[in-house]
Amino acid sequence: MSEVQWNRMTAARLRDLAAEDAVVLVPVGATEQHGPHLPTGVDDFLAAEVCRRAAGLATARNSAAVVAPSVATGLSEHHMGFGGTITLSLPTLHALLRDICRSVVRAGFSRVLIVNGHGGNMTALNALTTELTAELGRPIAFASYFGAGREVVRDTLETQDGLMHACEGETSMMMAAFPGLVRTEYLGDAHGPRITLPAESTEPVYLAVPFDRITPSGVAGDARTAGAEKGERMLAGCAQALADVIVQDPWAALLDR
Repeated sequence: MSEVQWNRMTAARLRDLAAEDAVVLVPVGATEQHGPHLPTGVDDFLAAEVCRRAAGLATARNSAAVVAPSVATGLSEHHMGFGGTITLSLPTLHALLRDICRSVVRAGFSRVLIVNGHGGNMTALNALTTELTAELGRPIAFASYFGAGREVVRDTLETQDGLMHACEGETSMMMAAFPGLVRTEYLGDAHGPRITLPAESTEPVYLAVPFDRITPSGVAGDARTAGAEKGERMLAGCAQALADVIVQDPWAALLDR
């Protein structure tokens, strides 16, 4: 497979890819507690893994794609009570993404897709995408990998309809992609209440509730039914969904191509 990771390529190769009008994927995750059994980097690792797979699939279909170095920290204030969490403020995330996307544009690329891996980033990234598009004069796009692959996630999971937190879904994907980082001896304690991501909630009022008041285990959902086979199916399906977005080129009309 052709190399797709920005920081593993030479500048000359990246200039060539910019000339080919390659799409640049920018994974954005988080560094936060994920229960007793998963590492703090889950959201970063999985967003970057799906992006890497999606870029390879798109490139194989003659739609060049590059994966920028991931943004490993996001908006995680709600997890601070557990420790082990690093969070950004909203202005810092905005400034960081502005500078990354500006650098990508200055390197000659015109199509950027921010790919999110953390539920707590969703509403902010929707808004920041609009701001970045106006500031940079380029149509910046945004997707959560688990939203793009919503159908395969829903159809694969047994105990929930979508991703929650350190749950059946995230644990399964970690088992598939990073099995050495899963502390399986703690799976018996890896369960908690079901939740709805804030961006998908139908509640009439939003309140910022610390996660340790929602679940003392740090888990939302049930990781006890996780398995690597489920994880591989979800990773593959989410990557395919993102590859389809790249090939379909939603930027085309806005770039007058």
